[in-house]
Amino acid sequence: MKHSRGRLAALGAMAATAALALAACSGGTDSGDGGDTADGDLTPVKLQLQWLPQGQFAGYFAAAEQGYFEEEGLEVEIIPSGGDIVPQDALANGDVDYAIAWVPKVLGSIEQGANLTDIAQIFQRSGTLQVSWADSGIESIADFEGKKIGSWGFGNEWEIFAAMADEGLDATTVQIITQDFNMNAFLQGDIDAAQAMTYNEYAQLLETVNPDTGELYEPSDFNVISYEETAGAMLQDAIWADTERLESDEEYQETTVAFLKAVVKGWVYAAENPEEASEITIAAGSGWGPSHELWMVNETNKLIWPSEAGIGIIDEAAWDKTVAGALAAVNESGAHLITEEPPASAWTNEWIQQALDELEADGLDLTGEGFEPIDVTLEEGGN
Repeated sequence: MKHSRGRLAALGAMAATAALALAACSGGTDSGDGGDTADGDLTPVKLQLQWLPQGQFAGYFAAAEQGYFEEEGLEVEIIPSGGDIVPQDALANGDVDYAIAWVPKVLGSIEQGANLTDIAQIFQRSGTLQVSWADSGIESIADFEGKKIGSWGFGNEWEIFAAMADEGLDATTVQIITQDFNMNAFLQGDIDAAQAMTYNEYAQLLETVNPDTGELYEPSDFNVISYEETAGAMLQDAIWADTERLESDEEYQETTVAFLKAVVKGWVYAAENPEEASEITIAAGSGWGPSHELWMVNETNKLIWPSEAGIGIIDEAAWDKTVAGALAAVNESGAHLITEEPPASAWTNEWIQQALDELEADGLDLTGEGFEPIDVTLEEGGN
């Protein structure tokens, strides 16, 4: 959603994506409003990602590369963001048809006036971690008191503050340090516990050489707090649509179901073919090395599967927990993420359920009942 090796890598991957946008079924200049392309066959759709091409988005790139979008009558342009585009803003402004974004970020935008709806909750679990050294004594959120806790900011911090609120901790007892989207500050000793995603920054640690041993760091070198196991857990990557268009535009409704069907097939492909999916994201412009990319696809799959009610179905209890955390969270400047419950229109299972129902006859594993993650060996530098 936000992760890179630095600006140079980000710019390089962004440049590579220009070619991808065409290869991944771009070319339409109109919104996905049911209009046809020049050849009269496919409906153009624009999808806004949260970040640059990488395994976190493997299902969308697989849907493009495998022709699933085209099978559903769509010509999809996958638009990356290197931090210069806020996905929910692009959607609210009408620049794109759908956007991928974390739920708490969009809840804040909805309270500020954005009219958006979560139509498919792709990630069923939080992948956010707080990582410290094994001898740090930081084994729970309560241990944050008096420590330097790393946070990326930019809306990625709300799980931290929700978990702290549950422990009665605030910025007067915890020092929040803004960290870059890497683990350098942690490795250099500038922070006591770093924010990390299971599928990215944690892997960065495990593909780094421990100067004391000359070997790669091991999981035993670290304490890892998973926010999924705390009161701060929030729903992350979701597919968002324009609420008004969903309510009034029949062609947009039909496009939404077709789009979701293709996306589901893409994520099923990524679950069943992680090696191929990682190769697809590398070809799409990912700047990560092959072992890191495969790790990323594998760990992303773990956040999606199993989905007992069906991939993309929004679990009401998980939604309510996210809202509760968002209401409780207060950042270091005293600001609240949201101050009231979001409207009922903020989420719906109507369109993803219709997509799943239409796919049922295809014999796909839509719940991940048979999903098994693979074992990935990280190489130095992710190579």
